[in-house]
Amino acid sequence: MDTWLAILLIIVALVAGVALGFYLARQSMMKYLKENPPINEQMIRVMMAQMGRKPSEKQVRQMMAQLNKIQDKQK
Repeated sequence: MDTWLAILLIIVALVAGVALGFYLARQSMMKYLKENPPINEQMIRVMMAQMGRKPSEKQVRQMMAQLNKIQDKQK
């Protein structure tokens, strides 16, 4: 009977570890995204305006395409 108890405890500990790991990873990712939001078109417009440029819609879309291309390569 002790062997079954040991196997059961190992399985319970494994399931609890997976659940806890998932929860902590999710919390960590949510915190990261809150502190470092992904770049969107509005952010690009603001950055270009701060540099003294008034971007056209075409330029904004080109920048977004370039950023998406870079992000796809990193995956």
